[in-house]
Amino acid sequence: MTGAHKSNRNQMRSAARLYAVQALFQMEQSGQNVDTVRREFETWRFGVGYEDGEELAEGDVELFRATLEGAVSWQAKIDQMTDRALVAKWPIARIDPTLRALFRAAGAELVAAKAPPKVVITEYVDVAKAFFPEGREPKFVNAVLDHMAREARPEAF
Repeated sequence: MTGAHKSNRNQMRSAARLYAVQALFQMEQSGQNVDTVRREFETWRFGVGYEDGEELAEGDVELFRATLEGAVSWQAKIDQMTDRALVAKWPIARIDPTLRALFRAAGAELVAAKAPPKVVITEYVDVAKAFFPEGREPKFVNAVLDHMAREARPEAF
């Protein structure tokens, strides 16, 4: 695999993760089901149009679908892992809905065990930076995902 091809593939995977967080957020806010939101994103968001003057990136469709399906299928398990990683007084139901979507998407990848935990953590910290460029949320996301990864995949540490 050439350097440019590998870089493009990594960009597509990063875009898929960002889209998965957006889609999970949309599902929670709108009450739409996973199939409806998946179709909408694949039709209208993947590499189509512009946002803030930049063309939207093409996403890795397989990773996007697997992340959405995993987040829905394993939501109870992922939410329990997230709750255990959060401060006791802040259950997952009380955190920002964008962060909740992010933890569910990352949790789906951690449970599926396809990507190394450190890659998953780094990628979703970058997603947090995209949503919260000035805040403390990326550090919070890093800490919570580290705890979740150690629970989901202790053999990787």
